[in-house]
Amino acid sequence: MKKFLATILTVAMALSLVACGGAATTENTPDATDAAVEATEGGLKIAIVSSPSGVDDGSFNYDNYQGILSFIDENPGATVTPIQETTGDSAAAVQAVADVVADYDVIICCGFQFAGIGDFAAENPDTKFILIDSWPTIEGTEIAADAPIDNVYACYFAEQESGFYAGMAAALETKTGKVASVHGIAYPSNVNYQYGFECGVKYVNETEGLNVEVVALPSYAGTDVTGANVGGNYVGSFADEATGKVVAEALIAEGVDIMFVAAGASGNGVFTAAKEGTDVYVIGCDADQYDDGANGDKNIILTSALKVMHLANYNQLNLVKDGAFVGACETLNATGDYTGYVSAEGRNQLAADTISKMDAAVELVKDGTIVPAANFNGVTPDTFTW
Repeated sequence: MKKFLATILTVAMALSLVACGGAATTENTPDATDAAVEATEGGLKIAIVSSPSGVDDGSFNYDNYQGILSFIDENPGATVTPIQETTGDSAAAVQAVADVVADYDVIICCGFQFAGIGDFAAENPDTKFILIDSWPTIEGTEIAADAPIDNVYACYFAEQESGFYAGMAAALETKTGKVASVHGIAYPSNVNYQYGFECGVKYVNETEGLNVEVVALPSYAGTDVTGANVGGNYVGSFADEATGKVVAEALIAEGVDIMFVAAGASGNGVFTAAKEGTDVYVIGCDADQYDDGANGDKNIILTSALKVMHLANYNQLNLVKDGAFVGACETLNATGDYTGYVSAEGRNQLAADTISKMDAAVELVKDGTIVPAANFNGVTPDTFTW
């Protein structure tokens, strides 16, 4: 199935796989136009090639960049150069990497639009590649997990787990009994978030005796990469703030008071609608988006669902430094703390009882008792059980 999906995604219009919305966090956020982080001579030369939203987007690319900056903090001889691919097109994304392949020791590629690096990675064995949210393809076909390219570390994430925590938070905290998730395009990562969210609400309803409704607007239903209708609320773009706001306002009019937002720059419109509303909250994703929720003396961010990409990058860079890097294709999940949610004091607005129940569920996800539905794991929100 993954090979089939990779073929579809390779020929499809490829926008950034930035999943989540909200304005960029400005505090301690690097400027994407900076040539490089200054460092002394003798360390790794690192490039991060990102989607049109760049490394200061406050979510997907930003989180990836933080892993590099953490590595440089500990290894000041290393440098990093952000490269912003401005079109989101797959061919252009791969070409952007090919253009600089000889100039860096490590190139981090943020999004499935970079899958085609597999066509030239093996021809450049001195360069190490870290590919986030995809496994590499060769001539349009995804490679097998047991036959990785020696100099490419590639990973998917179990977004459905983080979506599950978002669904639990929404169901436990809603005052109106109506919640929703808003997404960009129904690519697998976004459908994973949606399905996980719906499973989290279902879990709370059945364990807490509640009847929280997940609201979906039929006119914004998503169609996944196989052509199947997955429902939900899809803006149709990761870069349409105006429509993101329209979708959010329609959901608020239906009585929704908590929205999980996984929509790239389109999510900025959802944030705006929530700020203009009354007692409406948003759940961020990918990174901690609490700062993006500031609204006068209040904050609209309930919590954020985490997809811990910075840890993957940090770990792999250390392996490169230590001479222990090996090519691999992995799916990262809760067992390695690669999924989660924000429970730190001052960074969320969850009740203590909600956090306690969610923490208990995290352990059940880790031990395999709870397996949320995902786009292609054979489980749907309707068939989800535990």
